[in-house]
Amino acid sequence: MNWSIYLSGEIHTDWRQQIEDSCRSSNLPVTFSLPVTDHDASDEAGDVLGAEESRFWRDHKSAKVNTIRTKTLINNCDLAIVRFGDKYKQWNAAFDAGFCAALGKPYITLHDEAIIHPLKEVDASALAWATTPEQVVEILKYVITKE
Repeated sequence: MNWSIYLSGEIHTDWRQQIEDSCRSSNLPVTFSLPVTDHDASDEAGDVLGAEESRFWRDHKSAKVNTIRTKTLINNCDLAIVRFGDKYKQWNAAFDAGFCAALGKPYITLHDEAIIHPLKEVDASALAWATTPEQVVEILKYVITKE
């Protein structure tokens, strides 16, 4: 089986690349998908539908266009990894985790101990909580290769 893994969340570090590289070097049968990680492109996604004077409506249209991708990829994944960084609040990642929970999709949270409390509900529905990309890869190795 080839596992489809959705990588949600924080876009300011190379955590995705670390996981992808480690899985590749471990020869794990995985395919990764992710949201648009170019912040400006994500913010501009709805601009094709026409200019907006109100920032709310611009963000609203862009969020809807981005959600086409996000919902499709989450619906089609076997597992999601949801990363929360400590520099910015990733409300979109929390929403993705909630969407996974509603669909019954397994997900792993990835974040530092310093933000355990604000993520308690998100972590309560996760099937694992990791603090490093290496821990995520070890979990993947176990669930994918153990018989």
